[in-house]
Amino acid sequence: MIEHKEHFHGSDLEKIEKIYGISKENIINFAANVNPLGESAKLKDALYKRIDAITQYPDREYTSLRKAIAKYCQCDYNDLVVGNGCTELISLFIQVTSPKQTLIIEPTYSEYERDLKLNGSKVCYFNLEENNDFRINTDDLLKNITPETDLIIICNPNNPTAGIIFPDELRTILAHCKNTNTYVMIDETYIEFSTNVNEISAISLCHEFDNLMVLRGTSKFFATPGLRLGYAVTGNDPIKNEINTNKNPWMINSLAVVAGETMFADNEYIEKTRNLILSERNRLNNKLSQSGRYKVYPSHSNFLLLKILDESVTSSYLFDKAIRRNLMIRDCSTFEGFGERFIRICIMNISDNDKLLSCLLE
Repeated sequence: MIEHKEHFHGSDLEKIEKIYGISKENIINFAANVNPLGESAKLKDALYKRIDAITQYPDREYTSLRKAIAKYCQCDYNDLVVGNGCTELISLFIQVTSPKQTLIIEPTYSEYERDLKLNGSKVCYFNLEENNDFRINTDDLLKNITPETDLIIICNPNNPTAGIIFPDELRTILAHCKNTNTYVMIDETYIEFSTNVNEISAISLCHEFDNLMVLRGTSKFFATPGLRLGYAVTGNDPIKNEINTNKNPWMINSLAVVAGETMFADNEYIEKTRNLILSERNRLNNKLSQSGRYKVYPSHSNFLLLKILDESVTSSYLFDKAIRRNLMIRDCSTFEGFGERFIRICIMNISDNDKLLSCLLE
């Protein structure tokens, strides 16, 4: 067995190809958390028909794109900022707010910490506890948010735990943060895979709390990671204006504008995605839980966090076993507090999910 000590991200197919000698085209990627339906047919058709859009500069204000996103998110297009992927907007928000001290809920997406340290912020941690199924304890969290806390970052649903904080709890957190003069950044990259999205999203709270910015991208739900299209919603005009001032003009190319205007109105694709994810999430949860080999944590996203119950089996062993069958799962040992007993798998199409089940349940 190859003992891999480095971190394999869902995008590291070239690295996997080199180390394992497996063609990246043959790898079924259960680590990338991307919609298994791939890009929508309407999107491909729109890009084909409107390829001549590249001969013109896009509108610097991206008005038509923001209106398409606003209709999709049920918000005011004037509250929207668009950018070259959610990652860029995260960086810009950190730059313009310049937090001296930031609280991160661990375990979570590692790029937050990287951006914060690059901008000179001290990073503090609030650790989710395994004995509470990695659910957040709001009372304990509030004790850790003080007037010295300039920013708190919440991934909702959280990656890799797939847990969610519902609006009533978020309102409590935001009100407390208002009193401590703390900004709140909520990353909703995975919330569109949840049921009743508009009811559980924090976007509706943006006008109630001007210390809030909510971010999303199109990489995961719309299966377009190469498109690099992200957006943020905030009711804080000074912050919004400063982000727009600091970012480069024409951050989004003309074809990404065409893609956005098409994707956000593709209700058939959106509904088909949610139906598939919900159905397969329940099926995988039941199969894996009933096997007695894994604990499956409650999920509100398109991936499942599993704890390996057999103490003789490690996450690196399962990664190696799966990748040799061209199945790439996420070894979670690099996430804070997990160790060698946790893996994350995203939900793919039915036949691919069956292949993974066969591998994990042997």
